[in-house]
Amino acid sequence: MSVIPIPRVLLYLPSVSATLVRGSHREVAGAPPFLPWWEEAFRRAFPEDVRSALNRQAHAPPLESAPWALRVIKRLLPRFRLEEGYEFAYAALKGERRCLLPAVLVQGMLSSMGLTSGVYTVYESPEGKRSNLGHAVAVLRLGKGDYLMDPSEPTPFPKHRGPFVATPKGLRFAEPQHAPDGAIVGYRTREGTLTPDPVAPLSFPYLRSQFYYYRGEQAKGGVFRGPSTPEGLPRSEAMLRKAVALAPENPLAQYVLGPTLRKEGRLEEARVTLERARRLYETAGFVPPGVEAALKRL
Repeated sequence: MSVIPIPRVLLYLPSVSATLVRGSHREVAGAPPFLPWWEEAFRRAFPEDVRSALNRQAHAPPLESAPWALRVIKRLLPRFRLEEGYEFAYAALKGERRCLLPAVLVQGMLSSMGLTSGVYTVYESPEGKRSNLGHAVAVLRLGKGDYLMDPSEPTPFPKHRGPFVATPKGLRFAEPQHAPDGAIVGYRTREGTLTPDPVAPLSFPYLRSQFYYYRGEQAKGGVFRGPSTPEGLPRSEAMLRKAVALAPENPLAQYVLGPTLRKEGRLEEARVTLERARRLYETAGFVPPGVEAALKRL
């Protein structure tokens, strides 16, 4: 299985990455263009331009280059913001970040250095705290294993306990087997334990879907953000339907669409959507408690 196709996001900004940036700027008026902002912000923060720095880091050992990419993110995007930090446009406008955007940018820097990389979502933190696939991390693949990279963590290569990965059988919740240095040398799934080779990061359509998921989740007056309003709920629904259309296999988008429809009074549609989400979770190997709780509220 191939790695996620987001190569050279900072050097050349190919069509797949440009699609993410364009989608973000359509949602946020008045933001400066992302790539020129990024290059200028890098020049202000470091004593060289970004292209030269990436070329230099390409000749360093990968386990040194990878932490460097994390430092870049923390320097250029110092502010965490749950509501807006996933947008490229708000990165350029306010220097904000949320996990998905930094994961994509770290992956782009690693790829620009010639390193094999991608993005996972995770459902269990290094401390064992579980969430519902709302956190994204970059992954660096080396011959000795896979290294997770998370700008939200204080140190490189955190040992997240629950990545959501692509396998030959489909998307799966996995339990990683870590080497002492943090490398993942095996993934335990419902079908058994896999070496890293047949495991792949999330596809580009899935990642694009996740950006739209956040837009639906964080719509002001929508399903979760503030009191729901007649304007906010349709916004949440539209963004979540876009997320589902881009990646029907995205269980989180399917799941949150259910409560959105329930709040709009469309109970039967909500039930069908939540049952579809539950089947996706069951196939992947884990059903978050919130899914069953949402079904019981109908």
